[in-house]
Amino acid sequence: MLSDLTATRDRLRDGATTASAEMEHCIEAAQAPRNAHSFVRTLFESGRGEAAQPAAARLPLAGLAASVKDLFDIAGQPTPAGSTVLANAPAAVADSPAVARLRAAGAALIGRTNMVEFAFSGVGVNPHHGTPAAWDARTGALPGPARVPGGSSSGAAVSVATGAAFVGLGSDTGGSIRIPAALNGVVGFKSTARLVPTQGAVPLSTTLDTACAITRSVRDAIVAHEVLAARQVARSMAPLAQYRLAVPRQVFLDGLDATVAQAFDRTLDALRAAGASIDMIDLPTVAQQPAYGFSAPEAFAWHRALLARSASRYDPRVRARIEKGGTLMAWEYIDLVRERQAWIAAMHGFIDGYDALLSPTAPIVAPPIADVAPADGRDPQQDAARDAEFFRVNALLLRNTSTINLLDGCALSLPCHVPGELPVGLMVWHGALRDDTVLNVGLQIEQLLQKQ
Repeated sequence: MLSDLTATRDRLRDGATTASAEMEHCIEAAQAPRNAHSFVRTLFESGRGEAAQPAAARLPLAGLAASVKDLFDIAGQPTPAGSTVLANAPAAVADSPAVARLRAAGAALIGRTNMVEFAFSGVGVNPHHGTPAAWDARTGALPGPARVPGGSSSGAAVSVATGAAFVGLGSDTGGSIRIPAALNGVVGFKSTARLVPTQGAVPLSTTLDTACAITRSVRDAIVAHEVLAARQVARSMAPLAQYRLAVPRQVFLDGLDATVAQAFDRTLDALRAAGASIDMIDLPTVAQQPAYGFSAPEAFAWHRALLARSASRYDPRVRARIEKGGTLMAWEYIDLVRERQAWIAAMHGFIDGYDALLSPTAPIVAPPIADVAPADGRDPQQDAARDAEFFRVNALLLRNTSTINLLDGCALSLPCHVPGELPVGLMVWHGALRDDTVLNVGLQIEQLLQKQ
């Protein structure tokens, strides 16, 4: 199993390794076949220089490697957001706040990671730069055919799972951190959106976008969140028995595949055996969330001029979803804002008596890339079948996670599978500004599962 940032930082301070040596290990991993298509641009030489800075060793990220999703500004570089249409855009004049905070905390940037074009999918497929294959941070390559990494922060998750980065900066609008974390056996924390600035990042939904990170452990997720949000997490070592937990029956448990159902049930049994109080609750409001989302209309508002000039250069699957946002009337959007606020209030009426809620992060394990590969024009019937499967899989992968974004909540995905199973994520979640409790509960669950 890969060492996490916290353990590696301890080894640095004990003199057992150096940040420069760790950077070389990360570069070796980034260049290995397991990271094919994970990076759209590598920053090895500048990363080496940042890792070698003596002052970095005393900082939270200690000169260790971090990757950056391709939608965040890095000074002096264009920000293509996984596209080709922005490949020659003007270079950013400054780091985005999220990148600047990583650097100030001692991160050594190893590269820009691949992503779904403009972050608009939970599957992880990119027709321009290729699709990185999912990897299990615990056991390595997944058995059988290459499987989707999850999106949209696909390269971020694979870079962390394969040992190329300790922290993968990404974004989460409907699950784009947690889905790839679940499918790659790593940890993804979507904080309350308002806690981390999203300026200097190509937007998908200005309402729902969250800048956050993928890590190898929950304790590393706490470190990364403290850096990105510029705040301290209130730590608690209270045992699980002191928390009141709940599992919603509606929607979140619908149609689980056998691997996910087995891992989730086994995890609940382990938590109960450790003394956790877990109620199975009815949450009828979850099925009553607004039918139309924010991503399409808000994306269309940002993309409409670019689409008018260069629509043919977009991923057709992404373009179709963005263009759909142009059909929403202004009054419908205003109604959507109001409906969301009423729905959030109704949800809190059911969940506020609990410290955290538990659900599978995604209801399915990662499907083969070949099943959802982009159209190649050679067989229209096969292309149509793959498109249909892509949209089916995309809807399933986003189903559980997107509810938390609409809730304006926070959520942690951590691995709950065992060797021999495809990766499965457990989602610990609640509403806005419950971040510290979610992280503390997640830390307790992770420690318990590691003993199983």
